[in-house]
Amino acid sequence: MRTMLVAGAEVVTPGGYAQAMAVRGDRIEHVGTVEECRAVLERVDEELALDGGVVHPGFVDAHCHPVMYGQALAWVDCRPEVAPDIDTLVALLSKESGPVRGFGYEHRRLAERRHPTAHDLDRVATDREVYLMNASGHGGVVNTYALRKYGITAGTPDPEGGRIGRFAGGEPNGELWDAACDLLTGPDGVKIGNHGPNFHLDEPADVMIEHVRRAEARFLAAGVTTVGDAQVSRRELETYLRARDAGALRLRVSAYLTSALLDTAAELGLAGTLGDDRLRIAGVKFYADGTLGGWTAYFPDGYAADCCHHGQLYHSVEEYTELVGRAHRLGLQTATHAQSPYAIGMVLDAVAAAGGPDRRHRIEHCGLPTDEQISRMASLGVVPVMQPQHHLRTGDGTLAAVGELGHRYNPAGICRDKGVPVAFSSDAPVAEPDPLEAVAAAAHRTTVLGTVLGPEELRLAVPDGLRAHTVAGAQALHRERQVGTLEAGKLADFIVLAGDPATDVTVGNTQTWIGGRKVWPV
Repeated sequence: MRTMLVAGAEVVTPGGYAQAMAVRGDRIEHVGTVEECRAVLERVDEELALDGGVVHPGFVDAHCHPVMYGQALAWVDCRPEVAPDIDTLVALLSKESGPVRGFGYEHRRLAERRHPTAHDLDRVATDREVYLMNASGHGGVVNTYALRKYGITAGTPDPEGGRIGRFAGGEPNGELWDAACDLLTGPDGVKIGNHGPNFHLDEPADVMIEHVRRAEARFLAAGVTTVGDAQVSRRELETYLRARDAGALRLRVSAYLTSALLDTAAELGLAGTLGDDRLRIAGVKFYADGTLGGWTAYFPDGYAADCCHHGQLYHSVEEYTELVGRAHRLGLQTATHAQSPYAIGMVLDAVAAAGGPDRRHRIEHCGLPTDEQISRMASLGVVPVMQPQHHLRTGDGTLAAVGELGHRYNPAGICRDKGVPVAFSSDAPVAEPDPLEAVAAAAHRTTVLGTVLGPEELRLAVPDGLRAHTVAGAQALHRERQVGTLEAGKLADFIVLAGDPATDVTVGNTQTWIGGRKVWPV
């Protein structure tokens, strides 16, 4: 079995730093002095002789959407930094031939402070489909051609768990949200129903594999070696299996099946995790409420900016509790999208009602939990999976939407103080995979517009943030025995940073290794 000695840089260990690391096959044999590592290996087949820097555990991105991210990277970039107004959006999209796809617009950061309409996108094309997806991934806008193609008229009812945007007279205005996006996937496409947003637009198998390659390049460059795909339909699972068989799957992927597949999972006898070190099914993804950025997170008393607007729930409390209980009894970990205090309370009540063994159930995003709810997370063993890059970019919009409550967005520091291990993630493509940016955002809690969110107790110090993107991320995925730290027996997944991120979060990644093999740059 091939052996490798890693030396010449400080190796980050659970207890501090070491001189060297010994690797045998795909696992770490020993971490300690150079002499100890040579002695343990006896024979060194390869020596990674570094000239300074820090050998750090590969980052774990516990909640992201790699296939969707790769697909979005192939679409027209319509983020606010690129397209500040609707005229610019139209100009960018008009450069495309064939069916037009764009991703990343944020309506509240457009100069017009509104969503584009079908009429706006008709300026791009009237003879082919145009679809512009919102940065949230929960829906977007299509042109009139697409409305006609999919039979969406004034008489088309809003589906359960979704919404069709309309002009004042009732005609569809081009907006399609959440379950309404089922209309775009065609008769044989993936259907989500009231189980969350449908961003599962299919393409030929070879194109889907290229999406994986494109996304992996970004993750690996950022030092991410393990990911949790937080909404997997047959599209994603087929793509990962094909990519693995083609030798194109380099990341370690833990897949969370969309809850629309819970019946299928039960019929197949899926109980617990299934798979190997490279690709495994980890659990089931649920939705309680919607997004803060899209004003679909659920506030029963209304939004501060509009007391008549409440957001949405995907399920009644009773239905959601039954679904979580069913998954729990099957032996499956659950991961539920919940942003508002009401939705977070739904999750905690459902987990408490499920009882029994600790499945390490997760709350995805968990944007605005109360202090009491954080204490309940500790007692129930619930793991919050947060994205600090969200408050970095959309914190000001959240303040405008929900008022002073928005200052609590992502209260990672309070979680730490109450003994709740927060896991960090990117939610790519909503944010770029950039763990060090996330760690910095949690530490300074200052938005891109310069607003400081909340008091200092909400901040998470950089060393704690690094653990949130490694150790805690691995624990959220039930993979702490394999990844997250550099110690004997674990997989040799590591990165080489130019300096120590504990003291400088701007350091760059120079190498990424998975299973003792260099995967970036190649």
